[in-house]
Amino acid sequence: MFRSFDKAARASTPQWRRIAGIAAMACASLWLAGCAGVRTIDSDVQSYSTLQQVPAPPTYRLQLLPSQVALGPQFDTVVQQAEASLAGVGLRRDDSQGSVIAQIDVQARYIPDSWLLPGSPYNPYGGFGWGPGWGWGWRGGMVWRDTGPSLHYRAVQLTLRDVQTQQVVYETSARYEDVWVDDQVIYRILFDSALNGFPKPPQGPRRVSTTLGAPASAQPASTPAAAAAASNPATPAAKPK
Repeated sequence: MFRSFDKAARASTPQWRRIAGIAAMACASLWLAGCAGVRTIDSDVQSYSTLQQVPAPPTYRLQLLPSQVALGPQFDTVVQQAEASLAGVGLRRDDSQGSVIAQIDVQARYIPDSWLLPGSPYNPYGGFGWGPGWGWGWRGGMVWRDTGPSLHYRAVQLTLRDVQTQQVVYETSARYEDVWVDDQVIYRILFDSALNGFPKPPQGPRRVSTTLGAPASAQPASTPAAAAAASNPATPAAKPK
């Protein structure tokens, strides 16, 4: 009887291996599908414009601050993203005969997530507590938990100033907060979102959503801040500095 049982066990082993292999391949396929899937990037945008049409000629002179020039190649990537977005709305860089002066700025930092807020399971005391026990004395328990995920904050600001009057004719900013970040991708999306609706964008705060991995014909979609607040928790709009 024991010998026949061993034979049955050995016979079933390859079958379990095949099942385990199929399950592993299925998990890998799901993981790859998730990586290759689309991703929606939400940008909080504020725009103000006095322009009625695209400046004529449609050229701009880029004016960088000394601190930005000092960053060298590190800031050159940001400049390239801004130039590409400006070209997307019909503006071409011409530092000698630009009809408007363009100034850009970016910010990048980590921000604390909700794990710091009272009541969150990730707050510093969320995993620590004492409780009464039966009988004499008291009993307590202590559990350590990991902190919550870090959020990445990225923001861009762009202003256009009339070269003749030196008056600001276009002011816009966009910001992004999420756990996922790829600076080269995010900064381009932020500049595109900040220029959404140029030269006559909706005034004030709004949300612009961009889908990564969507067909090339897909364009960023903007929604008024009020509509965004109806389907998403209200978030402060970016403020130019």
